[in-house]
Amino acid sequence: MTAFLGNIFGSLLKLVFDLVSKTGIESQYFSYYSLAIIITTILFKLILLPVSLHQSKSTAKMNELQPQIKKIQKKYKNDPQTQQAKLMELYKQNKYNPASGCLILLIQFPIIIAFFRVLREPITYVFKDPNIYAALNKRFLWIPNLEQPDSILWGLPLLAGLTTFLQTKLMAGNTPADPKVESTQNTMNIILPFMIFWAARSFPAGLSLYWVVGNIFQVIQLLISNRSLGKIKEETR
Repeated sequence: MTAFLGNIFGSLLKLVFDLVSKTGIESQYFSYYSLAIIITTILFKLILLPVSLHQSKSTAKMNELQPQIKKIQKKYKNDPQTQQAKLMELYKQNKYNPASGCLILLIQFPIIIAFFRVLREPITYVFKDPNIYAALNKRFLWIPNLEQPDSILWGLPLLAGLTTFLQTKLMAGNTPADPKVESTQNTMNIILPFMIFWAARSFPAGLSLYWVVGNIFQVIQLLISNRSLGKIKEETR
């Protein structure tokens, strides 16, 4: 599955690269290859945008129902069957599918893995010919070769960690206060960005560039989505 999707996204990256290389805008700091990665990442995120928006709406609906869910769980804590029946009734009344969040993640996961694989194996999925790939200019700003890890720790690896932190904070921003949930989220908000930062230190810089650009896109989308959902919520009160 990932190999099939990898060929599709590899062809997309090659198409973007060919189009960009015809513009004649390659500079000392921005290679055609780096520009192709940035543009393809944005296109990739646009392809996933409907799924991401659906996920945001699903999360917002779940957060909205949390007070009622807690009330049912507390009232029927000694009667699991009735509790489950009442929860399903609540979901049905509010047209909410509790499994939708998982389904969205299952849809996104193989696509993300496939694109990740494309950038990790560009010869296999994009350029096919090792000689063509070897001859490419792969520079991006301070990084002489996107095929190699960024040697500057406060460069792309740090940006990858920081943008991941910002994204997780925005995703958890509307969750109702619950001591246990909040504690778990706060822990993950620290551990996950650190793990991404640490991993990005050894990744090819092209992968880190993809991760940073994708996170920036996601952060902007979350800011717009959260603001829009907040306005809708206020209008429906």
